[in-house]
Amino acid sequence: MSEYDLSKFENKIIVRNIERKDFDEIIELQKLCFPNMKPWEEDQLLSHIKLFPEGQICVEYDGIIIGSSSSLIISFDEYNEQHSWDEITDEGNITNHDPDGYNLYGMEIMVHPDYRNMKIGKRMYEARKELAEKLNLKSIIIGGRIPNYHNHSSELTPKQYVQEVIKHNIYDPILTFQLLNGFVLKRIIKKYLPEDKASLEYATLMEWSNIEYQPMSKHQFKTAYPVRVSVIQYMMKKINSFEEFAHQCEYYVDVASNYSSDFVVFPEIFTTQLLSFVDQDTPSQSVRVLTTFTEKYLEMFTHYAVRYNVNIIGGSHFVEEDGKIFNIAYLFRRDGTIEKQYKLHITPNEKQWWGISTGDGINVFDTDCGKIAILICYDMEFPELARIVTEKGANIIFTPFCTDERQGYLRVRYCAQARAVENQIYTVIAGTVGNLTHVENMDIQYAQSAIFTPSDFSFSRDGILAECTPNIEMVIVGDLDLELLKRSRKSGTVTLLRNRRDDLYELKER
Repeated sequence: MSEYDLSKFENKIIVRNIERKDFDEIIELQKLCFPNMKPWEEDQLLSHIKLFPEGQICVEYDGIIIGSSSSLIISFDEYNEQHSWDEITDEGNITNHDPDGYNLYGMEIMVHPDYRNMKIGKRMYEARKELAEKLNLKSIIIGGRIPNYHNHSSELTPKQYVQEVIKHNIYDPILTFQLLNGFVLKRIIKKYLPEDKASLEYATLMEWSNIEYQPMSKHQFKTAYPVRVSVIQYMMKKINSFEEFAHQCEYYVDVASNYSSDFVVFPEIFTTQLLSFVDQDTPSQSVRVLTTFTEKYLEMFTHYAVRYNVNIIGGSHFVEEDGKIFNIAYLFRRDGTIEKQYKLHITPNEKQWWGISTGDGINVFDTDCGKIAILICYDMEFPELARIVTEKGANIIFTPFCTDERQGYLRVRYCAQARAVENQIYTVIAGTVGNLTHVENMDIQYAQSAIFTPSDFSFSRDGILAECTPNIEMVIVGDLDLELLKRSRKSGTVTLLRNRRDDLYELKER
């Protein structure tokens, strides 16, 4: 008897964060769940995933979204107890979302009517509780509708109705559910949601307390939160084997580890050094040969990241996928996991000589030192990308680069410095130096690798934390203080991220 294909029997339920591609489904679900109320607008949903993506949750069942939950963080004591839904959510736009707040506020939760006996709502409430615990929030607060109240309003006041529900003498689909999920009634709110005719505009203020909450003032700053970075200005010279290349890489990772670095950064396409011992006919053919080293490259840096306990930005490497060649930068975390960022903008030289394809997707990566992003060389020259990753929470942008002459290098440098100022962020550039006399189109290199800061009194005088001597193989080490960055964004001489005119312009990721 043949083995059963178990996948035919699976019905998968996935609880995940909402993405832009989900918007149409969520809006239709809302129309179905709340037919007499105004549904989300796309701009509101965009604001949700831009400002607080972790707080926007959906449940997917066999590829269909059957539930969703939206929330924001606030400090509830800053609001009137008799608040309205519009006041507490900024009319559903959550521009008042405060990452330093104490309370998770639940804006909305909904479940498809055909799936309301599958504990979908409970899954979303549990996801909210896990998020509150993860972020060390004091509590979850919700303004709960009481949709069955209109059936009893002629004989019961809102207070009496709620008391009867609590005693289980009356069933209310929302209030009963919230009580069963550990929420405690705080008070009754008047004129909470004018569109909610079933509740006659009343709501119950409910709270779930996080018993693992560790009291601390989020409005005070730590003394410092240093993240140590080692930047490798890598010498391109002839080698005779992959083992020789690996030995050089291990040397630099070891150096970074000896300095207790959190990150070590290698340059863009420095793996082209491998072509110095490979027979080549044309640059485009040699690049395809280079892609055959991908597995060795990945195994090598994964091993080094774990062995030396350092996160590695592995420069970038040409990789073949589905017949196309991409320029990909990899993040090798010291826990053994790997992420990748495709180069999004391809230079005319890369296209002409090597036939490199453009990547898609702008990523921000979680690390044990906060959120970071990687923009490869030319990508740093497009300011939209740096703004997008900053809005997604990145504190450091790493830019592996490869330039052959000074003008090209200065484009990368000046843009990296501009991005640091514009976004109040740290930028790190790492380039190649030396000559590859045996490799066509990679024969000369020019670089002065550096670490840049915002330009304000709290940082280095010229906005340069450290920089290499031009065109010499060397390493620089610098501490990037994330707490200082946080202070600067809140109370610096200028606060660029807070002073943008969102009423006049905005940046959207497609």
